[in-house]
Amino acid sequence: MKTMNTRTLLLSLAFVALAACGQEETPVEETLGDEAPVEQTEAEEQVEAAADEAASDEIEVVEESAAVAEETGDTEIILAQAEVPAEAPTYRYREGQHFERLVPTQPTFGGADKVEVVEYFWYGCPHCYDFEPTINSWDAEKPANVRFVRAPIMWNPAAEVHAQLYYTAEALVRTGDLENGAAFHAAVFDEFHRRRNQLTRMDAIRALFERFGVSDAAFDREWNGFWVSQQMRTARDLASPRRYNITGVPAIVVNGKYRTGATEAGGYPELINVINELVERETAR
Repeated sequence: MKTMNTRTLLLSLAFVALAACGQEETPVEETLGDEAPVEQTEAEEQVEAAADEAASDEIEVVEESAAVAEETGDTEIILAQAEVPAEAPTYRYREGQHFERLVPTQPTFGGADKVEVVEYFWYGCPHCYDFEPTINSWDAEKPANVRFVRAPIMWNPAAEVHAQLYYTAEALVRTGDLENGAAFHAAVFDEFHRRRNQLTRMDAIRALFERFGVSDAAFDREWNGFWVSQQMRTARDLASPRRYNITGVPAIVVNGKYRTGATEAGGYPELINVINELVERETAR
């Protein structure tokens, strides 16, 4: 009786197990001994072995396909690549050697629409006179995004008069009373350095303007005019130690940020190269 109860219990558990797995019910042998668990374990092992064999076959197929593609040159590999940042441009000239950085960046004569290159000069400076052909050639071929500005230095009374002369000529060009400002500018240099005319007396200054067809009335109107005074005030302020700190001429200031000259650059041809590189830096930023 006790044996029958155990057999009945085992049969019941077997049916419950089959139902829980969702398998079709099949007859169960009445004799359930130690072999039943062994048969289930072997089945599981067979399933696992079959799965392992299938996975192994799949790996072999993939490896074989890759080997064939490599031999035929048909391999197409797509890799996720990180964006490589653009290389920083390599510049030839160095801060502290070929130019100085103005900190903080200073105002400019014109607006921010172009890269501004300023030449500080004095008509009485022999170096500025020698530099004229070089800077004029550069000015004629400068990039379209560059604005070239001349600014007279005002260190002494003679330089003050020359600055007023320069801006009076600029004003007369603006009004149409002076046709060729470039020729007049060159003539001032020639008067000082070739004819020994220092152009510090009013009669000598008037005579030069008259030679270029400027009437006394037009000259008087601009010589003490508001525009000339304003330009002189701006040039004096920007040349000051708190701004560009101009201590020698010719001096070049690029975009209110860099100051250089022939001494730092190593001569006039190299100065032009330094100017071009500084313009390139400002254009790229």
